[in-house]
Amino acid sequence: MPGWLKALLIVAIIAVLLIVGVVGAGALWWMKNKDALMARAKEVVAEGHDFGSHSDNQGCVDEGVSRYKKERGFTAVISNGIFMRTCLDASRPTPGFCNNVPRPTEFMKAAEWRRDQCVHFDLSGDKYCQQLFQPIQDYCFKGPLKSSDSRNSQ
Repeated sequence: MPGWLKALLIVAIIAVLLIVGVVGAGALWWMKNKDALMARAKEVVAEGHDFGSHSDNQGCVDEGVSRYKKERGFTAVISNGIFMRTCLDASRPTPGFCNNVPRPTEFMKAAEWRRDQCVHFDLSGDKYCQQLFQPIQDYCFKGPLKSSDSRNSQ
């Protein structure tokens, strides 16, 4: 067997072992932490619903952004996205809230809108910021309100 083939087989075996190791470590981590993560998710849903029941749409966004500014990062953007979505679902409508929100399928407009939101809320340097505003698009186009007068007419 040529030397280059042996080297290629060794590299392939190491790559497979690394992939199996990473998947195994991820599964082990999930099994160890899933109860705490699920409990925290339920807590965030309850907080969002409670806050939303005493606020309007814009108040939910402001509170979600405020919470994110206190604790940033990947897990924080997921947690605050859940908070914001459940809050929006429970909140009072803010007149014109969805007027300038592009559909999630309008990729270029949506990316530009999310970037502008990051600038507006002083988060333009944050790499996870744009994901923070996805729940607003979901709410405006998939949310509980079905009447066209409260949705973006684009």
